[in-house]
Formats: sequence, structure tokens, C-alpha cells
Amino acid sequence: MTDPSTGREASVPTESPPVSVLLPTVTWTDACREVCEQLGPRDELLIVCDSPDDPVADSAAARLDGARLVVAGEPVGCSGKCNAIATGMEAATNDRIVWTDDDFHHPPDWLEQLTADYERQGPTTEAPVFVGRDPLAYLLEPSYATSTALAAAGHMAWGGAVVFDRADVDEGALLHDLRRTVNDDGTLGEHVDFTGAGRTRPVEIGGTIRETLERHTRFMQASLRHGRAAWGLLAVVSTLIGVAALLNPLVGFVATTLGYAAMYAALGIRRWTVLLAYPATVLGPVLIAYGLARRTFVWGGRRYRWRSMFDVEVITSRGRP
Repeated sequence: MTDPSTGREASVPTESPPVSVLLPTVTWTDACREVCEQLGPRDELLIVCDSPDDPVADSAAARLDGARLVVAGEPVGCSGKCNAIATGMEAATNDRIVWTDDDFHHPPDWLEQLTADYERQGPTTEAPVFVGRDPLAYLLEPSYATSTALAAAGHMAWGGAVVFDRADVDEGALLHDLRRTVNDDGTLGEHVDFTGAGRTRPVEIGGTIRETLERHTRFMQASLRHGRAAWGLLAVVSTLIGVAALLNPLVGFVATTLGYAAMYAALGIRRWTVLLAYPATVLGPVLIAYGLARRTFVWGGRRYRWRSMFDVEVITSRGRP
């Protein structure tokens, strides 16, 4: 077809390929409904749970148009999340893949934006802004803003909102690695290069100090496994800055608060927790040491021992002490 205004052959818009959205969860949340309402006629939502006895299996999920329930079973040698994602990848019928989580709000244009991002720039990730729900989680918000910045820049993937195509990855190698490790998005980032979408999503974390300590331990160990050299440098720099801030409280308070305020502003984060930048910086080395000293941690009701990247022991199953 010729464009009469230019006399050149006009490009014919092509329809985006159908998408398979993978959402691991054991309970029905608003996220399930929000994503399902955004599906196109050829898209599918795979709600991946652990067991047919999980609450989500008896919910409306299996009856919603476009949604399909997938039972992954108990993980062996990997986290429940990685097991769910690997099982969902095998069950998905489309080549365009989206991973997401059940713990944040998906606005009506969320899926449309992600798929448009892929058409423009290939594999894309959004970035999480972690919002605390207990005193320790509040304190850690400035520290976790670094993760937001890394995801926003495309230097790491966030499994809550990533889009890629099967052609972008050696799928067999990815699934093999997922089934022998803990961190799903870190593992995906080892196989696919992502570009940041320039959007952030608030994700509530914690609720109790114990929950926050368990999450922090997992975060610290994931950082060590997936970027030992970068993590080592970050740990050394954080320790030096923390000690300097402790020895010079006034200068340390002003410098850390202004520094994190600039980071918050660049990321579009409007949270009072920027005022906790100084104590977060001073306690940073202690919290890093704590996360590495722990030998086990709890995630999703299971206790894990993560000895090395591909050496994972599931100590207790979900729902067991």
C-alpha cells in the first residue's frame, strides 16, 4: 500500500503476538483479577500454585476467561517461586512471556505498556519501590532504593514485571538453572539482558520485624550469589561510608540524607523514609553481616539453606514448622 502524502510504501502495522503471563501465588489476590481483566483475546494468565489444596485452586481463578490454573508441586532443590516459574514456562502456550507477582497493584494499562515496551526495545523490566510495613522495613527503604535504581537502569531484572520472548533465551538452560537455585529474577538476569521501562511499582514488604529479617537475609544472599565482585565492592564501600558517618554524625546525616533525597527524586519516590538515610547507612554494615551470617531463611512458608548458587536445601515444606 502506498502512502499518498509521501509516495512511499506505507508500513502496515502488525498485531502484537499473544502473551502468556505467569503469576505464582497460593491465594487469590487483587493482582489475579487485575491482570486477567487486561488479557487480550489470545493472551493467557497462568496462575501457578504449589498444590491442588491451595486456596487459589478453589477460587474463581480457574473460572475466569483467559486464566488457567497450573499446579507446580513441592520444590526439590530450589525455591517454591523458581519451581512455580519453571513449571509455568513449560505450561505456557505463547512465545511472548511476562512474569509478575501477586503483591502489588497492576493498573489497567500495565500489560499493554509492557508489551509495547518489548516491541520498542526488547526484553524489559519495571522496577520495584519497596514500601515498609514495620519499623525495620521502614529503616531499610533507603537501602533498597539502590535495587530500584539498578532495575530502573536495566542492570537487574525484577520478576514482578518482566517481558521477554522465548527466542531471547536458551529456555532449556534457564529452566535447568531455575530448578536448582533460589532467586528467580536474578537467574533470569543471568540469561537475558533487560532494558529498564522507566516505571516503578510500589511493593509493600514486611509486616513484622521477623518477616523483614527473613527477606533481608534472602536479599543479601541473592546479591552475593548473583554478583559476588560487585557485591563485595558495595559491601566495602557501604562499610566505609557507615563508619565515616558514625564518626562524623552531623556531616554524615546531611550527606546521606541529601544523597538519598537525590536518588529518591530521580526515581520519583516520595517517601518520608528518606529521613532514615543516616541510621540506615550507619547500621548498613551490621545488617549486611547479619544477612550473610544466617545459615537459613524463610520464604513463602518454607525454610531454605542456600549454600551456593546451585546448592539449595528445602529444610521445611510450606505450612510445616
